[in-house]
Amino acid sequence: MTQTYRVDGMSCGKCAASVEKSIKSSAPAALVTVNLEAKTVAVAGCDDEAAISNAIEDAGFTFLGKA
Repeated sequence: MTQTYRVDGMSCGKCAASVEKSIKSSAPAALVTVNLEAKTVAVAGCDDEAAISNAIEDAGFTFLGKA
């Protein structure tokens, strides 16, 4: 199941890569898709919202909840 979350502060490819890397470090099996225009991250394979939130915050961005 895929969950989509809103993320504040992403503005470039490096930002997207940082968020993706951070989420994958806490959930290696997750499929992560970042949409810079919509400022969202879709995550399949990990239903732990707290882990996703922590990973996004650890990457230096603001987790804004489900999209």
